[in-house]
Amino acid sequence: MSLRLGYGTNGLTDLRLDDALGLLADLGYDGVGLTLDHMHLDPMAPELAARTRRVAGRLAELGLDVTVETGARYVLDPRRKHGPTLLDPDPEGRAARTGLLVTAVRVAADLGAHAVHCFSGVTPDGTDPATAWKRLEEAMGPVLDAADAADIPLAIEPEPGHLVGDLAGFHQLRHRLGDPDQLGLTLDIGHCQCLEAASPADCVRDAAPWLRHVQIEDMRRGVHEHLPFGDGEIDFPPVLEALAATGYQGLTVVELPRHSHAGPELARTSIEFLRGPGVRA
Repeated sequence: MSLRLGYGTNGLTDLRLDDALGLLADLGYDGVGLTLDHMHLDPMAPELAARTRRVAGRLAELGLDVTVETGARYVLDPRRKHGPTLLDPDPEGRAARTGLLVTAVRVAADLGAHAVHCFSGVTPDGTDPATAWKRLEEAMGPVLDAADAADIPLAIEPEPGHLVGDLAGFHQLRHRLGDPDQLGLTLDIGHCQCLEAASPADCVRDAAPWLRHVQIEDMRRGVHEHLPFGDGEIDFPPVLEALAATGYQGLTVVELPRHSHAGPELARTSIEFLRGPGVRA
């Protein structure tokens, strides 16, 4: 089974969205990981529904599938990276993040996306674990309700340093929430190399029942830095073989958010690497 490859717009922030989508289609990508942010599809600006319809038309014209990603750095607060989160001490902050995710579900439904990506956030200083988990459970409730109503999977990403920071954290959240049907997993292959005890290929196999979105890049052990393919330590053929064997039907999205200055070239070299005979599943 051939993997369906995408590229994240958070690595193409120097391009207009129409130009980024055209580039990816021309390069042969199957889809795009669309981060809702001010430079592309701004979830906070007026006439979101109309702008979303236009993007949906462009995606259809180009034959691109889409995942909606919500990792924009300053979309809610211009002074706090990724803030506020679902763990924010301020209830209004948590509500703002919940509201953004509910909006993302609505956008995903209008785009025909196959999932909405999200993350827990870092536990704030002075917050005990029990309180952090309680906040996360409560904040996720309306998002899961919206995802269920729209029939859009919600894919939470274990992020190094976050409350949900690894696969064990994902399973803890899943169990605490009662294993809801709409809650799935965003598996970042680099994060597996960075901090999981198992190999990235074994992580894929272990996570297979819950895979709803996959991000991919190179990375080194113990260093959370997204790297172009070949600059890290990951042995990719076993990873791609494991992904193909799961039957996962969503996008596998290249995630290079700090390389936008070289985005068009890295989009080209990334698909050549992943489709190349040496690593192709």
